Amino acid sequence: MSVKDIIFESIDKQGVAILPPMDVFDSINLLKTEQIHVACTMLDPWYNKGKGDVLPTDEYDAFIQQLLENSGEISDLLYLWGFPEVIGPYVRYAPKDFYMVSWLTWYYKNCPSVIRGWRSSQNACIQFMRHGYALHPEHFLNETQKEKFESGKMRFVPGPPSVIESPLIIGFVGKKEQTGHPSQKPEAVFDKLLLMAMADNQIVFDPMAGSGTTGASATKNGFRAILCDKNEEYISLMENRLNVKRISI
Repeated sequence: MSVKDIIFESIDKQGVAILPPMDVFDSINLLKTEQIHVACTMLDPWYNKGKGDVLPTDEYDAFIQQLLENSGEISDLLYLWGFPEVIGPYVRYAPKDFYMVSWLTWYYKNCPSVIRGWRSSQNACIQFMRHGYALHPEHFLNETQKEKFESGKMRFVPGPPSVIESPLIIGFVGKKEQTGHPSQKPEAVFDKLLLMAMADNQIVFDPMAGSGTTGASATKNGFRAILCDKNEEYISLMENRLNVKRISI
């Protein structure tokens, strides 16, 4: 059985395929080698600020550019997460055949802070899309609007606002979702991103999946997911959270 067959066997049975731990570029290259094309890729790299690794700006710029370009070879739509002041320059980094669609903001008013000064209550997400690919605002319509949309009588199709308000879940609310991951995002935020990005049963890829929020949101909303992370501990978190065992390749 080929690697592609193993991945799709897991997806068909469980809705999710969890890859073994590997570097982000190795996982992207794996999908490229196996000729697996996905509708959407979620990119949530470390933010090059505060604790952990902090690269010189030019090195981090090169990393983000390579991340977007490589992901664009296997995807039609990309989401890039980060602090606004970190990812602001990357609005101009659209891969070949892509363009920037939206600057999205996750607003969380219950943000804690140990900083003596201005505290951030937001995270930013840049949406890049391949020319010719379509978004799905119809997923956010009420029943009356859906009838008009399906009959072709809706001239303007309303979508959700670009500011997504949702509480910060770690240690505050959303206890059912908590996994112990240090920077876990709420499913409520990812629900909106995936519903806008994909049609039913399409695949989202998250090569930096952390605790598996992308997979939890995907399966809940009728999508499928391929997940990976280079951290063994996080792969185990995903397995426990989603009740899905990683594949062997």
